[in-house]
Amino acid sequence: MSRVALHHLTSADDERLSDYLRLTDVALRAKHEPAKGLYIAESSTVIRRAVAAGHRPRSLLMAPRWLPDLEDLIEAVGGGPEGDVPVFVADAGLLETITGFHLHRGALAAMHRPPLLAVHELLAAARGGAGARRVAVLEDIVDHTNVGAIFRSAAALGVDAVLVSPRCADPLYRRSVRVSMGTVFQVPWTRLESWPAGLDALREDGFTVAALALSDDAVTLDELAAAPPDRLALVLGTEGDGLSRAAVQAADRVVRIPMAGGVDSLNVAAASAVAFWATREV
Repeated sequence: MSRVALHHLTSADDERLSDYLRLTDVALRAKHEPAKGLYIAESSTVIRRAVAAGHRPRSLLMAPRWLPDLEDLIEAVGGGPEGDVPVFVADAGLLETITGFHLHRGALAAMHRPPLLAVHELLAAARGGAGARRVAVLEDIVDHTNVGAIFRSAAALGVDAVLVSPRCADPLYRRSVRVSMGTVFQVPWTRLESWPAGLDALREDGFTVAALALSDDAVTLDELAAAPPDRLALVLGTEGDGLSRAAVQAADRVVRIPMAGGVDSLNVAAASAVAFWATREV
């Protein structure tokens, strides 16, 4: 542990802790974190996955009992070329005062937020440079839990990249990262600069854009899966209202998931998993 700086805290009134204050204030953090070029990784598992993906920590915050569990990681990041990474240590009560919630998943890390790639660059780099073939596009999803769940399904079911609309919730928000089990570091993603005009970038790269929505002219997911295009982008809409009219009109096809039992739609995270599985490459 000699290669890192350990700081044992006795008070939350410390300007070095600004990255960790008011973590439960979603509106504040949604603006504060991207503007400061950071995000928060929660739990030792997620921190390890972030570091393994090449992300660099700004600092770590934890209870003393987690130091032995993370000793190897602390040594690795503290001895890197960027210099020492401070490790803040405090008891459970003080941690709750600082963050606003009971920290029971081991540790937190304030991470440097990596720069986002342009859409064409991201798609070309997927599959080790072979180029993306299956892409998910998220329009204005507001629930960070849903965003995280979609990324987890995307990773599990072979989706090559995720694009999010300008107003979509942040995939690197703490809850998204936690629900995704760190797969937001695994699946390449970026944010579209305009909507729905940003979908044109996909067509320029040879993608068929398929909107998941209820429409009189919609084909079933079974029909799409039976003869899938070489490159497919599945567009999923916000909770409640689903895809906007503009997004549906901008798509090449409209696709619906066949339903039974008088149900007309699924939660967006559940719908994504069904669509990803049906259109997976085998």
